[in-house]
Amino acid sequence: LVLIDGGAGQLSAVKAVLDDLGASDRVSLVAVAKGPDRHAGREVFHRPGRQPLTLPPTDPVLYFLQRLRDEAHRFAIAGHRARRTKATLRSPLDSVPGIGAKRKRALLHHFGSARAVAQAGVAELMAVDGISRQIAHSIYSHFHGGG
Repeated sequence: LVLIDGGAGQLSAVKAVLDDLGASDRVSLVAVAKGPDRHAGREVFHRPGRQPLTLPPTDPVLYFLQRLRDEAHRFAIAGHRARRTKATLRSPLDSVPGIGAKRKRALLHHFGSARAVAQAGVAELMAVDGISRQIAHSIYSHFHGGG
């Protein structure tokens, strides 16, 4: 059984994929859509080739399916937030070859920001503990496209 969070359109898309894979006869599909007024408890269940159906608001099966959907939403939102947070914590220094956490920390401590590191010259970069001439050239080249 594949439970789809969506309506008839999402059901059709999933069914088409299963048809292409030759698996539609082995997998049951049900799409769960919010009702016309978009309120919980009025969900509409779509099944391929059948009329949509609703369950009474007090039905324990409806409650179970709502909890299942809500948990899937919570999981997806938490994952999205984690990826977004990780992306905002990335620094332009992360993509410079030879710069690990220790050198990155030293550069940021010395210059105050990744932007200041990017604008620094080779001699300024070499003034940072742990940054050799070779690493300084690598950093400079990374931000200035060679040279």
